[in-house]
Amino acid sequence: MAMFSIQYGASVAKQLFPLAGAAGTTALRVSLSALILLVVAKVWKHKISWRSVPMIAAYGASLGCMNLLFYFALEKIPLGIAVALEFTGPLAVALLSSKKIVDLIWALLAAMGIYLILPLTPNNSNLDVMGVIFALGAGLFWGLYIVFGKSAAKSGNSLQVTAWGMAFAAMVTVPFGVLLNGSQIADVSLLPMGILVAILSSALPYSLEMKALRNLPMKSFGILMSLEPVVATLMGFLFLQESLSFHQWIAIVCVMLASAGSTISHR
Repeated sequence: MAMFSIQYGASVAKQLFPLAGAAGTTALRVSLSALILLVVAKVWKHKISWRSVPMIAAYGASLGCMNLLFYFALEKIPLGIAVALEFTGPLAVALLSSKKIVDLIWALLAAMGIYLILPLTPNNSNLDVMGVIFALGAGLFWGLYIVFGKSAAKSGNSLQVTAWGMAFAAMVTVPFGVLLNGSQIADVSLLPMGILVAILSSALPYSLEMKALRNLPMKSFGILMSLEPVVATLMGFLFLQESLSFHQWIAIVCVMLASAGSTISHR
């Protein structure tokens, strides 16, 4: 549910870029999500230990950086490819948490998939280099989001932790939105679309993911996200008219097989 919601939300957000810019859209999405979650969670009625604040802040900061870099990438490359490259983060968390030799095979398969996407091959020569770098950077923060989120999830009620995490994420993204697209996001006519993106891409899926993190091992959570690139590609095709080449599909399949193989080899 989280994956379908967040990727449909990403397809809606990409249509907002011409009006609000990538940074402006991120700021709208995260700040509105934070407001929605803070109200829904009724955070003023519940206290969180001060000892939990640094971990929740780290969780929120990684969430904000992940969203910002992902939207910068999405502005330049197709949704399915952006998610496949971003997926290096959770996949790395899954592989690094294992000590089995067989996982080297899955790591190599994932590396092959990433190589097939990179604009180093003739088939991807038209793929924007900065878009690829932004997507890989988002992957790094996605991995940190999982690590910090697993610890933050133990701090209290999942909805409240998500709400406070989103508030910290807004502290990261809003300054960039104001600096790069301040005049655009001041247009109140963008609010309805911004609220829709906030609910679909942040408030709903991150609440669901926080509940999952409370009940799943970190590695299992990372591996189960292996369907994300295909869901993203489907949403890009249906709502953004984005299509991938044969080599790009092979690359996405390699990343998915690496995750499935790692799942099978881990009890």
